[in-house]
Amino acid sequence: MPNDTLHISSDKHALDIDMIYAFLRDHAYWSRGIPRETLERAIDGSLCFGAYIEGRQVAFARLVTDMATFAYLCDVFVLPEHRKRGYGQALVRHIFDSDFAKGLRRIVLVTSDARELYRPHGFRALASPEKYMEIARPDIYAASRMAEF
Repeated sequence: MPNDTLHISSDKHALDIDMIYAFLRDHAYWSRGIPRETLERAIDGSLCFGAYIEGRQVAFARLVTDMATFAYLCDVFVLPEHRKRGYGQALVRHIFDSDFAKGLRRIVLVTSDARELYRPHGFRALASPEKYMEIARPDIYAASRMAEF
């Protein structure tokens, strides 16, 4: 059996952008159709984490943060062929065990299907949902593709 020791890094140079782009564009319900340029800008402006087995990236997570008080956790995924091995939990644990994350006043995320992944790390439903507002454009990538035609 191959060595399946997970290595997690925040080195953006190690990220497999092609793999991340393909997954987020084609498989993630929250970013289907995302333009590559949009993803590259998002990565450039975020704190990113890759998880690797034998040098091959198998998972990804991104924190949009001011690096002092707030972070939004997003784009968390494990490639389908590497799921059910604890890699997602290990990646999220790595992020939230860091001194950086422990010092943030607020960390938020949006998920429709992975609440159980995040509960062990302290995530709960919003304490005051009436205080939160949003501008939501879930089909923005599809709309931008249509404008190109």
